[in-house]
Amino acid sequence: MVEPTPVEPAEPAAPAASAPIVTMTGIGKTFPGVTALTGVDFQLFPGEVHALMGENGAGKSTLIKVLTGVYEADAGSIVLAGEQVRFSGPLRAQAAGISTVYQEVNLCPNLSVAENIYLGRQPRSLGRIRWGDLRKRARDLVRRLELDIDVNRRLDTCSLAVQQMVAIARAIDLDPKVLILDEPTSSLDAGEVAQLFRVMRNLKDHGIAMLFVTHFLDQVYEVSDRITVLRNGRLVGEYATRDLPQLALVEKMIGKELEVLDRIEEADKRPPAALEEHEVVAEAEALGRKGSVAPFSLTIHKGQVVGLAGLLGSGRTELARLFFGADKADTGQVKVDGRPAALRTPVAAIQRDIAYCSENRAAEGLVGELTVRENIILAMQAARGWARPLPRRRQDELVDKWIQTLSIRPANPDLPVRNLSGGNQQKVVLARWLITEPRLLILDEPTRGIDIGAKAEIQKLVVQLSDGGMAVLFISAELEEVLRLSHKVVVMRDRRVVGELINDDTLDADRVMEVIASGARS
Repeated sequence: MVEPTPVEPAEPAAPAASAPIVTMTGIGKTFPGVTALTGVDFQLFPGEVHALMGENGAGKSTLIKVLTGVYEADAGSIVLAGEQVRFSGPLRAQAAGISTVYQEVNLCPNLSVAENIYLGRQPRSLGRIRWGDLRKRARDLVRRLELDIDVNRRLDTCSLAVQQMVAIARAIDLDPKVLILDEPTSSLDAGEVAQLFRVMRNLKDHGIAMLFVTHFLDQVYEVSDRITVLRNGRLVGEYATRDLPQLALVEKMIGKELEVLDRIEEADKRPPAALEEHEVVAEAEALGRKGSVAPFSLTIHKGQVVGLAGLLGSGRTELARLFFGADKADTGQVKVDGRPAALRTPVAAIQRDIAYCSENRAAEGLVGELTVRENIILAMQAARGWARPLPRRRQDELVDKWIQTLSIRPANPDLPVRNLSGGNQQKVVLARWLITEPRLLILDEPTRGIDIGAKAEIQKLVVQLSDGGMAVLFISAELEEVLRLSHKVVVMRDRRVVGELINDDTLDADRVMEVIASGARS
């Protein structure tokens, strides 16, 4: 992969204060076999909302963890309020004035709102908690933040939005100089997001600097003052939000990489129009889930590769999980072979010949302690039921066939799967589903984190499966990969489908990015 050339930053907006509260210079961080950050500079000023943008693997989380002391930088320096710092852990960063609110609320659901806000910092007299004082302080705090929250309620009876606000209130009460909000809106609806933004503007007026991480472009332009873009661990640039059009932001996040894989010849793919005449394998009708994906309709034909395009956080995985029954839909239905299918669980989907390769092969795809053989037969065994074990001879036949077909190396079915490389682990996950002979195969980032050779093999396999009549729903953060393989491209943004484009000779990355940036239905 060719490293992108950093773009000259635009003239940043005039900050609210002349001196930055945070200055990170030349930050570098390397993990075994992976360079996460290279020479990254970052500045944050008091009284501003600064959006940190970039695709998956761009280095956003690593930069935050270096700032907050989760990771120690291998290179570079950090200056906080004019003093050079190097934190040994998040508690040290918090004590210095940096508070972080993560996407996953890390509070105690069995305690009240007030108890969560002051957990570990309760007002005491003679060793006893002053409950009246604790509740009064909590009420004063939420009132100051213009929040309508009953501080006596147990946290687990509150909505996720309220829980997120409680986490922010707790962070604010620590009197931070810097507040880091990592994907705070990922599970909020429009009204809840508006409430959060009111709180953020209030904090901005009080001079608090906020680092805002999100994948929702509209939210970036609604609340942020400046934007820093990272790509492949490098700084692309720092821009005033008002001076960076959305299309330009998308282009800077995705970048223009040189072609490093052989392009699959058009002769190897059926004409997109012809596929629309084939039988329908699966169809979603107004399928949706609150806080996950807005209702959408999608038809997938036999032998068709449907690509899902969009920035990380746009809802691609959530859409796929609804198709597979991994998440339960609130609205709409899925039809298989023209008949409604109650896909409430993955087992129900498997029984209807639908297979799903998760993007997180480590947590959701593989069982590291099991062998290659055991991992490959998992899905088929689940479909049969555990009371009907697959005979060992049949196991050997199937496993040996797919080890050879997919060139899994080492070709040892009794090797623990955790000992394989990432590319070979991905092939094991594919083999697991291919032995079930699915009619619809859902592939979520099947080439992420694997080498170029394995990536090319998997791409060619997708084409071969399509030629054999299998329908494929294909997700990739690499737009060129989606265009290379797909007959039809479904474009997503902010967890809704905003476009459905036939992948003919006229469709290119610029057209897809225009749809992503505009958010207009195409």
